[in-house]
Amino acid sequence: MKYVSLFISLISFTIISALAQTKLVFVDQNSGEAVIGVMVKVPGQANRVSDVEGKVELEITKSLFISFSHIAYESVGIQVSPGEERTVYLIPTAQSLSEVVVTGFESERPLVHQAGAISKVLENELYRFNENSILSAFNTKAGVRIEQRAPASYRISIRGSSLRSPFGVRNVKVYWNDIPFTAPDGTTALNILDLSNIQNSEIIKGPAGSIYGAGNGGVISFESRKEVSENSFSTEYGFGDFGLQRFRIGLEQQIGKGGISASYVHQKSDGYREHSAMDRKVFQLSLNTKPSEKQFLTAQILYSDLNYQIPGALTAEQVGEDRRQARPGSVAQNSSIAQKTLYGTLSHEIKFHDKIRNNTALYVNTTEFENPFILDYKRETAFSYGGRTKFTYDDIWGDFPVKIIAGGEYQYGKTLAQNFGNRQGNADTIRFSDDLITTQAFLFSQFEIEWTSKLLMTLGMSNNYSKYNIDRQIDASPNSPMANNRSFDPILIPRIAFVYKLNPFSGIHASVSSGFSPPTIAEVRTNEGSINLDLEAERGTNYELGYRGSYGIFNMDLTAFYFNLNETITTFTNDQGVVLFQNAGATDQRGFEASIDYAVYKNQLATIQEVKLSHAFTGHYFKFSDYSSRGNDFSGNQLTGVAPNTLVNLLDIRSKLGIYLNVTHQYVDEIPLNDANTVFQDAYNLLGSRLGWRNVLAGRWDLEVYAGVDNLLDETYSLGNDLNAFANRFFQPAPGINWYGGIKLGFRY
Repeated sequence: MKYVSLFISLISFTIISALAQTKLVFVDQNSGEAVIGVMVKVPGQANRVSDVEGKVELEITKSLFISFSHIAYESVGIQVSPGEERTVYLIPTAQSLSEVVVTGFESERPLVHQAGAISKVLENELYRFNENSILSAFNTKAGVRIEQRAPASYRISIRGSSLRSPFGVRNVKVYWNDIPFTAPDGTTALNILDLSNIQNSEIIKGPAGSIYGAGNGGVISFESRKEVSENSFSTEYGFGDFGLQRFRIGLEQQIGKGGISASYVHQKSDGYREHSAMDRKVFQLSLNTKPSEKQFLTAQILYSDLNYQIPGALTAEQVGEDRRQARPGSVAQNSSIAQKTLYGTLSHEIKFHDKIRNNTALYVNTTEFENPFILDYKRETAFSYGGRTKFTYDDIWGDFPVKIIAGGEYQYGKTLAQNFGNRQGNADTIRFSDDLITTQAFLFSQFEIEWTSKLLMTLGMSNNYSKYNIDRQIDASPNSPMANNRSFDPILIPRIAFVYKLNPFSGIHASVSSGFSPPTIAEVRTNEGSINLDLEAERGTNYELGYRGSYGIFNMDLTAFYFNLNETITTFTNDQGVVLFQNAGATDQRGFEASIDYAVYKNQLATIQEVKLSHAFTGHYFKFSDYSSRGNDFSGNQLTGVAPNTLVNLLDIRSKLGIYLNVTHQYVDEIPLNDANTVFQDAYNLLGSRLGWRNVLAGRWDLEVYAGVDNLLDETYSLGNDLNAFANRFFQPAPGINWYGGIKLGFRY
């Protein structure tokens, strides 16, 4: 019996030890206060929620990776062991600039000490508006403007870069999960992405050709969720005025050392104007794994099926008669776009040792594009592939920390492009057919050295190559050349930048950077069939000085710049209304951008936990310095399509009950719509708000309901005007006051 008792005691002790409670205490990293309502997700168990003292007790039998989340803090995870007691410091989402880390210019550093004008759009910022597009969130950032001429018809302007974009996204380089999302021909199909395909975004304002290649406007880097930290199922439904409906379903599943996630989104609307309906279906499948402790591998498939109607621009008289009408002829000719796109991507990260690592991303893309328009009917079938690789070397040379980054990017695209006549929305006689081949490639390198603990210097350089070939197979007009080739001489793009760290919470940055942007195929090959081989690449130099700092509750980001652009590409229309392009001398672009945010009240233990205010001012004083077009001298005029002043004010209120309120005000100055500065879009004020409630039910269910209103003042304005428009059709009227709402439900298992 003595041995039996000893055996039972030993077993009992083992069981009690195995079930020893793991105790966690969650506190605010800045204030040290306990954080209530942190949801802790334990694999195979019901979720736990921290109490009034920020405590959570877990019963686990082995070491586990647990994740936790809170509406006001960054979602992260840790490895815990049975019987462990630990204090977990949570980073507020409304954090100081020294805590915001960005990877702009391929160098991961705190934003306060980054050598460039960089803005970050966090996930929670994307979801403080109507979730039908990224437009509203991006337009809260100084120096950035996204326009929407019709639902899903976007145009991006970073520091006036939309001058040469009558439609579409040009002159801005876009990446998605480290792959070049901008096509080899220089255009970007931003409209194929849904909000759910984006978690965080970074925006580099101004030329960044030293490391990202072509694009004088800047760089936008989108990132979707790469790692799966829990098993979950989620669904949501959104609705709004003008027939807006958005349905999403998603699944995340951990598998071994990785996971798989999938989502499907279907969004459609009837549109505010006649003939402005939109229907988009997006499917994304992601797989990630860690083959070893030093490697991370991600594969993704993105499929988008997009259809939207184009109502067309109106004259001022037509806007006065009925701002919801379509341009005459748009309905009869079925002016619209149908686009099916498939992306396959593969990304690999490897750390060779403590000093050297490599990141490589590859993609393959196919697209079917159909565009009946009032004047013609276009069909395109495109195939492209490409990738980007970079090596990073970190070391200390003597007393100087250094970082060397080197790599390259290559893109190849082939398109069969056919233009037909348009007979009541159907393709008629073929006018011309071309095989289009575009190639872009560049090598880049960057050297960073910390001369002192306060002074950081960055030197960057890229060597860029671009080429296009237009092989005309069919042409209804006589005497047209059948083969057209253009290679741009290799272009060296340098950049030098400095950061002086005043203290851990503030810094001054200065830079001089070169930029270039070759014409796109759409600018060289027009819809009338002409080919302009004489169109030159834009070249410019940007001078920039900025300051960032955090003082208690205040974050401040100030930037002044001067950008001199030569061989500026601008638009004009011929007598048939076809948009054509030309090099138009030079522009002087002087600007000032300021952002400030501050939490006027913050107490995690109170009913109202936080009240935050944010402001963003953009002053863009851009002029044509030397510009003559078709016998007219426009030198000294304001740059077309650019508002001199914009101001954004944000109010965010969050409560312990899960109720939140977001209020947004935006002022946009009058905008010149033609080079002569004789037609302007009037200044306007937009006011919107979103009210919602989110909470955790039974430890496993996430529930959120919300409702909002846009253009509460019912302003009459255009969100995307046509520049230098034929027949004075400048205006694309935007909706008046409109409402939206939605519900989200998630389950963790």
